Amino acid sequence: MNMKNLSVRRLVRCAVIAAVYVVVCLVLAPFSYGAVQVRVAEALCLLPVFGAEYIVGVTLGCFLANLLGSTVVDVVFGTLATLLACLVTYKLRDIRVKGLAIPASLPPVVFNMIIVGAFEITFFFSDGEPTAMLAVFNAVTVGIGELISCTILGVALVKLIESNAGLNKIFTEE
Repeated sequence: MNMKNLSVRRLVRCAVIAAVYVVVCLVLAPFSYGAVQVRVAEALCLLPVFGAEYIVGVTLGCFLANLLGSTVVDVVFGTLATLLACLVTYKLRDIRVKGLAIPASLPPVVFNMIIVGAFEITFFFSDGEPTAMLAVFNAVTVGIGELISCTILGVALVKLIESNAGLNKIFTEE
């Protein structure tokens, strides 16, 4: 296979993942947006375990989902959190705990807790004065949603892809 086909294949994977992220967010909109959320599409943040091209696809998907379903503030800060999370997830791609990609699931939790929960929601979407207690509360609520999306669903997704030869070929074939 030549280099041109490799680039096209990776580009298509990026586009498909971005589209899936957007569709899942919009279809599950009541759960995907707000201070208390379980954004199921965030499970895709673990796909950089399979290659760097997924960083672009997931980040683009987050950007578009926020653009279509949220606010300009979330477009900026939510997308930043996802980009940073995917970059660190990629760095942790080979580390496993009992065969599971648990360490790779933690960057989305941490970045979203801090950037979206403690900062974005506290300073831009709170009814009252921002306080440390409110920031901690928002970080915890976002963190719980991210744990469900990434550490439970995302780790399960990685395990499914790794254990299924057909899926593994689709997600990793160069």
